[in-house]
Amino acid sequence: MEVKNDEQQHKPVLLEEVLEALSIVEDGIYIDCTFGRGGHTRAMLEQLGDQGRLIAIDRDPEAIKVGRALESEDPRFSIEQEAFSALKTIADQKGITGKVNGILFDLGVSSPQLDDADRGFSFMREGPLDMRMDPDQSTSAADWLATATDREMVRVFSEYGEERFSRRIARAIIATRGETPIKTTKQLAELIREVTPDMSKPGQKSIHPATRVFQAIRIFINDELGEIKTVLDQALEILAPGGRLAVISFHSLEDRIVKRFMKKAAAGDDYPRELPIPASMMNPTMKIIGKMIKAGKEELAENPRSRSATLRVAEKVPT
Repeated sequence: MEVKNDEQQHKPVLLEEVLEALSIVEDGIYIDCTFGRGGHTRAMLEQLGDQGRLIAIDRDPEAIKVGRALESEDPRFSIEQEAFSALKTIADQKGITGKVNGILFDLGVSSPQLDDADRGFSFMREGPLDMRMDPDQSTSAADWLATATDREMVRVFSEYGEERFSRRIARAIIATRGETPIKTTKQLAELIREVTPDMSKPGQKSIHPATRVFQAIRIFINDELGEIKTVLDQALEILAPGGRLAVISFHSLEDRIVKRFMKKAAAGDDYPRELPIPASMMNPTMKIIGKMIKAGKEELAENPRSRSATLRVAEKVPT
């Protein structure tokens, strides 16, 4: 993969909305927990002064390659190759816990990852059935499909993909792998297409029948929801009072976790509802900033990936 092409083609979603949400101060400290190809990071750096500082995190080696080049150009910037669940550890090591002015998460798979057939994220391109965010982790999608039980596949497809035909697809995978290993994206996508009925209505644009299963396998292989649940509490801890948390999610499973976290943090202590406790005594840790944000018409026309993007923002309150 050529880094230059990635940088030119990658379009960060909700860019202006993210910059407004983070309310960047020139000498602040910011963390981009999902560097990708650095679109959001570069825009944030443009708003930082000479004393500002921006740290990025990514577990994808191709993202790190781009980040290292930027690191060599800009002394205000550094990048760490880790899953973002290492956020608190990184902040502690750098001595910035409780001092961070803003944290950004752009969840899910990035456009460059989808566009690289060798990564195996997309059923639209023939490639190895991989799907690992970090290729050095042990289990690929093909490895998992080769050994997963019927019950385990049904759980993953249902829980992470909300796939209504999970049992039928799992049985087909087990029958097929008994004769030939399932090694490529097109092989799996075609198998799913063959056993899944077309549920689209006349005149309605249907999604590919493999969409939900591919999403489910990717989320499971990379423990994406577990990572999000782990890191949100860490983000709250390392933010300075008044620091902003901005999270972009692309499907309801991610967004539900983020929404519940922010709502609970804004509600404060969990007293029984019948007790007459005033809001001032509930000890909220965050304040929700505005309503959820979706892409506008202009961005939707320029960047179809933004269609499913949802941005939520919250601010840490002084304690």
